[in-house]
Amino acid sequence: MLNTDAIRAHFPALASEGIFFDNPAGTQVAQETVQRMQHYLLNTNANHGGAFSTSRGSDAIVNEARQAVADFLNAARPEEIIFGQNMTSLTLHISRSLALTLQPGDELIVTRLDHDANIAPWLLIAQDRGCQIRWVDFRPEDCTLNMEEMEQQITSRTKIVAVGYASNAVGTINDVQRIVQLAHSVGALCYIDAVQHAPHEPIDVQALDCDFLACSAYKFFGPHTGILYGKYDLLDRLTAYKVRPAGKLPPDKFETGTQSFESIAGVLGTLEYLAWVGTAFGSELTEQYQGRYSERRLTLKQGMGIIKAYELGISKALVAGLSSVQGLHIYGITDMRRMDQRDPTFSFTLQSWSPRAVADALARENIYVWNGNFYALAVTERLGLEEHGGLIRVGLTHYNTYAETQRLVNALQRLVKE
Repeated sequence: MLNTDAIRAHFPALASEGIFFDNPAGTQVAQETVQRMQHYLLNTNANHGGAFSTSRGSDAIVNEARQAVADFLNAARPEEIIFGQNMTSLTLHISRSLALTLQPGDELIVTRLDHDANIAPWLLIAQDRGCQIRWVDFRPEDCTLNMEEMEQQITSRTKIVAVGYASNAVGTINDVQRIVQLAHSVGALCYIDAVQHAPHEPIDVQALDCDFLACSAYKFFGPHTGILYGKYDLLDRLTAYKVRPAGKLPPDKFETGTQSFESIAGVLGTLEYLAWVGTAFGSELTEQYQGRYSERRLTLKQGMGIIKAYELGISKALVAGLSSVQGLHIYGITDMRRMDQRDPTFSFTLQSWSPRAVADALARENIYVWNGNFYALAVTERLGLEEHGGLIRVGLTHYNTYAETQRLVNALQRLVKE
């Protein structure tokens, strides 16, 4: 069982008075992350490819971090991992290369449940290449993706299916494995935005058989760095938009310019922390993952598995508490029997209060939440909330406590009385 006191001791920011429910926009960092970044800047701060010791040391750390991310996602090889500024920049970059494979009349699938970073790039290249966009809707009553419509929209002309692993607005976990199968059945590629899901559950890109999967380290307790996984043969075939002296093979040909090497070092520290979680608290899950994974891949899966189990319990407590607040409406899955079908990201509205006013009031009590559309513009438009200020969003992680959720509920109940 996960020990929250031991967990919270690894996060220096949690010593403050703030209650961090702003996690879907960016989590706090583990001390291992800070230590790795500090060590890099003090000892191996240099550019890539030099003959001297600090450059060699820098390259070694980047290579180690790349292997660690490959272990985290269970990629077949470290060269399938590309680092960049963030998921949005990486997706815009790779979409330009994918555009060269498209012809007028080809079709691209996007969903109304996605963050705009997994919608706008595909709209842009469709416009440039004369392709057709086909939308897949979600059900407003529980904010789940309409899989029947997904099956209907995918045709022999489909070339790319872009879908989120989980909604950053309402928490819904999509059946991405089924969507990958549907895409591949017509010869299409599947691009998965896993930014919101990566902090909450083990991810296995080989088991999914997805073609691309993007996430951001600052959503899973690391620094502001983006990560893109792509099958090596696809990355190798694609034409990269790059400067001429850059490498010709993945990942170098897609990592344009000088990377934030200190941030990449921080990613390594973050994954060392998550491996510690697996070693310290995930032994009960060894039988579940052993045989499929070993060494660091095993401890990372154990760590994410025990995080998932803890967050399931605290999610149920939060839903129960929010449901007791008069005039509060939660969007998305609220059935306790279906909590495993969503991430611990909860958005709601409060009668007679604008989302910004609620966020301001909670901030005065040192409770940090987000308001607005969170770049999930298609979601708030579909729900008819965009013109009313969007949603209030509360996101849990494994360092949040049951006591913190109760403080939030109590604060909301006081607002209702006002």
